[in-house]
Amino acid sequence: MSELASLYQELILDHARRPHGFGLVEHPSAESHQLNPTCGDEITLQLNVADGTVTSVTWEGHGCAISQSSASLLAQLFDGLPVSELEPRIDSFRTMMRSRGTVEPDEELLGDAAVLSGASKFIARVKCAMLAWVAAEDALSKLPDAPRRGA
Repeated sequence: MSELASLYQELILDHARRPHGFGLVEHPSAESHQLNPTCGDEITLQLNVADGTVTSVTWEGHGCAISQSSASLLAQLFDGLPVSELEPRIDSFRTMMRSRGTVEPDEELLGDAAVLSGASKFIARVKCAMLAWVAAEDALSKLPDAPRRGA
């Protein structure tokens, strides 16, 4: 394994062991529960927003290291961002994950979440990595005054 791949693997495992944003809160701005029936990964993700800015992303769930680290990386990335900047990041992550490793991740948009690009080469792992991002997209759509796609 290359030194870079080893570093990426360690970052993923670190987020799975010590996740950012773990633990639900009362009265979030929006919430989504998602399940990956293929492997049993499950997540409840909450967006907490004030004045159009994400104040925190909180979540609880269980599953493989990929799904758990993906949720942690998302929570770390989204914290403090304007709500308007979430959808482009979700879209960029989805494009990366659907590419089967042929699309270089946009590190400016994805930050450390770009390390999950290696999972895109394994079809069974794509849904694991996407679970938190699908939950975030769903929660985003539930925010009061949420912009609607195609509107």
